[in-house]
Amino acid sequence: MYKLKSVTIILGVMLGMVLHGEANAWRSRTPAPAPTTTTTTTTAVSYANQQMYGITIDDISGLTATTAALSQLSKKPTTRIVFDEWQPASGYRNAAVAINKVSYVMGEILDSSAMDQYTVQQYLNRTSEYMAALGDVVNIWEIGNEINGEWLGKNADVVAKMTGAYDLAKGQGKTAALTLYYNQDCWSNPANEMFTWANANIPARMKTGLDYVLVSYYEEDCNGLVPDWNAVFTKLSAMFPNSKVGFGETGTTTTNKAAYLTRYYTLKPPVKNYIGGYFWWYGKEDLVPSTQPLWSTFNNVLSGS
Repeated sequence: MYKLKSVTIILGVMLGMVLHGEANAWRSRTPAPAPTTTTTTTTAVSYANQQMYGITIDDISGLTATTAALSQLSKKPTTRIVFDEWQPASGYRNAAVAINKVSYVMGEILDSSAMDQYTVQQYLNRTSEYMAALGDVVNIWEIGNEINGEWLGKNADVVAKMTGAYDLAKGQGKTAALTLYYNQDCWSNPANEMFTWANANIPARMKTGLDYVLVSYYEEDCNGLVPDWNAVFTKLSAMFPNSKVGFGETGTTTTNKAAYLTRYYTLKPPVKNYIGGYFWWYGKEDLVPSTQPLWSTFNNVLSGS
């Protein structure tokens, strides 16, 4: 998720990219707390759920309230934990163990906003570190976030990070997800248009081997556009014929959060490998604790699905 601090990083680049940073300025995170000792024993995990209902947690403080809110949902969710930049994997161990008890877990290796802070080797080292520390409690590894975004840095490095992390995941038999950034008519460089970039930069082994290919989309980022999702996911599933497809991020800061959440989480395009996902970015802010009004909206959507 492209955040406020990233606007500073890209000062001097094209206006469209700056506007993208401003549009996303409302997404912020809290660093992981220092690790504490835990003796919790976990077992190997697998993920085969056909329909996925995702929540993004970008702040692991207040863990008891988070796990309580997750455990009370009418369907078992998939919780996407955002691993903050320059934080050790050990700092997320307790949270991942606790969340794994009440939810499936997706681990976001690094948010797109921080990708250009890492060299290729640093990114791969980070990937190895997190997989070693949390491999028994993370069901899905998001090996690249908003990977075609124009703010991620030099394209050759982005591709090397993405392919290297994918190879590390698959070499260890792990489930791999890749999140693309949907940017119809709101890109600055046409080479970064989602389908154009994916076709040119994602190698054949990933096009046939990725377990999940997800789409990040915020209407506020793209002039309020409501895409034809049936057409989008039909085209995406043709490019990635063996992958489950769905949303990897969405959300809004408008006053119409309930309507927005309901509209996206009830989207079910008639595409055979569509699995939902959604992963509301403001999970910690809007859905924790369970007394939050939007938690009830979310649970009602799950109950009726």
